[in-house]
Amino acid sequence: MSRLDKLVETVEIYQALATENYDRIRGLAEQIRGGLCDYIGMGEIPCVYLVPPKGQFEPKAYGDAAFSMPPRGFRTLSPVAFGLAVRLSRGNDWLRLTMQCRKVGETFKVSIEDGSEYEFKLPLSFESQLPFYDHIYSHILNWFTDQIERYKNGEYGSRVIGFDFADDTSQQDV
Repeated sequence: MSRLDKLVETVEIYQALATENYDRIRGLAEQIRGGLCDYIGMGEIPCVYLVPPKGQFEPKAYGDAAFSMPPRGFRTLSPVAFGLAVRLSRGNDWLRLTMQCRKVGETFKVSIEDGSEYEFKLPLSFESQLPFYDHIYSHILNWFTDQIERYKNGEYGSRVIGFDFADDTSQQDV
């Protein structure tokens, strides 16, 4: 076997694993999106979208663009980030929560922007994810509660937690 053949063979294995990694993380992200929306319980109103982890965003489904890695082409074996746009009101107020997923053995670790990590084993069920949904919901609620208290005490104005907000005025009376 030539050096080139050995390199090509090794890169093919690498790319197959990168594809597996991406596909698993994307599936996990889709399950988190749908499960979190069910957990929040806004009925027929869309309440969670997958959005890009960085940059400007609107509360809509971004498909492939919601992930830090492309779905095709040469990909690296590395963690994949995505954003969750979460509805904050019955109107059109949203925030983005960024997450990063990586495989460790036979589990996936999801890091939330505050540094908390959760482990998931596949296949996932809604019930197995409830503690994770509790954490996300509490994380968001606690941030607003903390900001209210800071305001009452005259110590407000910081957005250090890293939430990005959006107000989608294109969808009136949803």
